[in-house]
Amino acid sequence: MATQFQRASNSERYFAALAVAERRALHSFFDQHIVEDKHLGYFALDEGDYNALPAHLAARVVHTIHGAMSDEF
Repeated sequence: MATQFQRASNSERYFAALAVAERRALHSFFDQHIVEDKHLGYFALDEGDYNALPAHLAARVVHTIHGAMSDEF
């Protein structure tokens, strides 16, 4: 699930997307990516929404938080 942040400065959008990605990562097996977009600024993207992250999105990833859940228990 992608989350967008409009009506804010670019740095505010980045930190808002980072906060969402960090919260999601705690409860996910999948990596959480922050993706840069010319029109939207930054948004959080859950890798689990895609079988493999499409090249057009992978090229715009600026930061990744690894999923914190584990199957090891």
